[in-house]
Amino acid sequence: METKVLSGELYSTLIKGGAANLRANAKIVNDLNVFPIPDGDTGENMSLTITGGVTAAANAASCSLSDMSDTIANGMLLSARGNSGVILSQFFSGIAKGFTGSEDADVKTVGFAFRSGVRRAYEAVMKPTEGTMLTVAREATDYACNRINDESTMESFFTDVLDEMNRSLKRTPELLDVLRKAGVIDSGGAGLVYIMDGMNRTLHGEQISDASLSFGAKAVDTSKFTADSVMEYGYCTEFLLQLQTCKVDVENFSIDPILEFLNTIGDSIVAFKTGSIVKVHVHTMTPGKVFNFCQQFGEFLTLKCENMTVQHNDTIANEGKAVQETAVKGERKKFATVTVATGDGIKETLKSLGADFVIDGGQGKNPSSEDFLEAFEYVNADNIFVLPNNGNIMMAARLAGDMFEGAKVTVIPSKSVGDGYAALTMLSYDSNDPEIIAGDMNDAMQGVVTGEVTRSVRDANIDGVEIKNNDYIGFSGKNMLSSAADKLEATVSMLDRLEAGKHEVMIAIYGNTATTEERREFRRIAGEKYPRTELYEIDGGQDVYDFEIILE
Repeated sequence: METKVLSGELYSTLIKGGAANLRANAKIVNDLNVFPIPDGDTGENMSLTITGGVTAAANAASCSLSDMSDTIANGMLLSARGNSGVILSQFFSGIAKGFTGSEDADVKTVGFAFRSGVRRAYEAVMKPTEGTMLTVAREATDYACNRINDESTMESFFTDVLDEMNRSLKRTPELLDVLRKAGVIDSGGAGLVYIMDGMNRTLHGEQISDASLSFGAKAVDTSKFTADSVMEYGYCTEFLLQLQTCKVDVENFSIDPILEFLNTIGDSIVAFKTGSIVKVHVHTMTPGKVFNFCQQFGEFLTLKCENMTVQHNDTIANEGKAVQETAVKGERKKFATVTVATGDGIKETLKSLGADFVIDGGQGKNPSSEDFLEAFEYVNADNIFVLPNNGNIMMAARLAGDMFEGAKVTVIPSKSVGDGYAALTMLSYDSNDPEIIAGDMNDAMQGVVTGEVTRSVRDANIDGVEIKNNDYIGFSGKNMLSSAADKLEATVSMLDRLEAGKHEVMIAIYGNTATTEERREFRRIAGEKYPRTELYEIDGGQDVYDFEIILE
């Protein structure tokens, strides 16, 4: 049976099918990374982003296409992580804008919405690059829209979109030289194709199952809270509240009454408004009071309430988890700095240099825009400086900065842990001028070089470096520098290419796979080969990179 009209309920079903198909193929997308490094995360980032939309849709208050698409888009915006995830969220946000005011839509309106999605995605990127998921979305949308006629159906439109996406994806190496040299297609474009394939198959009646998209509650270890236990730590209470026009003036609604109330019955408080949705996090002994109070303003999209006494033993055993799990909002201040890092040693180092908040994240586990929003709320400052320390985290940081209404947010374009380290060494609020402070941090990053060493996950030839699967590779930014079967050989070869001996300072950050013997041997080699370069060492504890070397 042909479908002429897209309803909100059908749109939600298609999104869920697209998310399930991407999740089932996320590893394939991850492995398409240009650099053959472990924990490639494009597929994971896009999957987590669209799953945020699925979760929001499951609790949507309205089934109109306008409201449903807006709810899904907001869920994706909060969950967006990695550049690919942010672009994906912007694409669907633009689609939602194209559906504004629509109870449902015919094919021409769907085509209009897709064009709106493409425009929004391009606008989200400072310097759009062809040969990426942007190209795949644009070419497929143009092709499908140009084929719309009076006989068109949703099936014919989505089939046209998918067919051209596949053709466009195959052409990406022709448009982007780095893809051609690496012998891969664009990973973000591939993720988009899997989403559209899932949506199209769902539209044609296929059921796409994926256990990882189940929203059932996880198992609870009841031995940690028995009939004789005493509640000590309260409940970790979180929810998304959809403000309702029948209850409040949504556009002008202030979260101040919520914050004032939460401060009387809890701590570790986060509350912020994004569009018509309010996100709340609080630790409290009386979650029922929180729910009852906030329901006067709207209805809940999601609810989570967990017994922290049950979690306590696990928390002690995993103290290296994200800092935001234990942070407590402090007094309002004029300036604060938020940064991102993985590895307990690196995080502690950045905090010692003046970072107010360190989000746990990096290669393989990019934080979402919502993680940044929570961090901004915690630091409680008029001016917030952000050091993403990874090029793939930059867009999520900027998206969160645009969404956050409680402070002026300035994202410093730090693309590596070395950039962030250097910026923090020059951090000073003495000028009392946000522009001067940001300028000093930007200046501090100039001339800093960061080299990273990890294992390759496939054979490749990049920048003339022949790489074998499971070799150790050394690179700096987007430049491949070395490959060897031996970890130290790859590291030293990388440092030679970076002319380490010309730098005054070398900071070696050891990952959790670097042995005591390897550290001792590296110390010896560095002293012999680069006698004029002062060596500092940090037990970083990071997962992906065996060595991270900062040269200043």
